[in-house]
Amino acid sequence: MNNFIFATHNTHKAQELQAMLPDIRIQTLSGLGHFDEIPETAKTLEGNALLKAEATHQLFGGLVVADDTGLEVEALNGAPGVRSARYAGEPRDDTKNLKKLLHELHAKDNRHAQFRTVICLFGQEKPLYFEGIVKGTILEMPKGANGFGYDPVFVPEGYTQTFAELPMEVKNRISHRGLAVQKLVEHFKNKS
Repeated sequence: MNNFIFATHNTHKAQELQAMLPDIRIQTLSGLGHFDEIPETAKTLEGNALLKAEATHQLFGGLVVADDTGLEVEALNGAPGVRSARYAGEPRDDTKNLKKLLHELHAKDNRHAQFRTVICLFGQEKPLYFEGIVKGTILEMPKGANGFGYDPVFVPEGYTQTFAELPMEVKNRISHRGLAVQKLVEHFKNKS
C-alpha cells in the first residue's frame, strides 16, 4: 500500500494522518474535487466510518480509509459520543460544541472522558476496523492553540497538558487517532 483516499474534508485530520504516514500518498475528498458532505447517519462510530468509506469507494474506487471519532464523557452518559462533531447542532462548529460541553459539565465533579476513534479500511475483500482509545479529563477552561475540536479541554492520562498544548509528534503518538492508525499500519506490515 503506497496510497489511499482518506474520506474526509477535515484538513486537520488529514495533516495528522499524513504526519503519521509520511511514506504514503494520502488524498482527501476535497483534494479530489469532491466537496459534498457524506451523511453520517449511523448510530455508532463504526457505522459512520463504514458509511463514509463505502460512499467514497463508490465515487472513486481504490483503497479508502474513513474514520469517525467521538468524545465520550462519563458525567454525560457517554455524550457527545457519535454526535461529537455536531453536538451543538448543524452546521458543525467546534467553538459552539466546546461551549456546549463546558456548559453541560459546569459544576460537575466527574470530568473523566475518553476519545475513541474507529478507522474503517474499505476496498479489499471485507471492511476492516481499527480502534484507538485514550482516556483523560476535561478541563473547565480551554488551554492551548494547537489541535482542533475538543483538544483544548482534553488532558490525556499521564500528562498535564491538553491535546492543544502538546507537540504534534507527542499527540500523534498517544492520541486515539494515532493508536488506531498504528493498528492500521501494523495490519499492512503484516500483510507484506
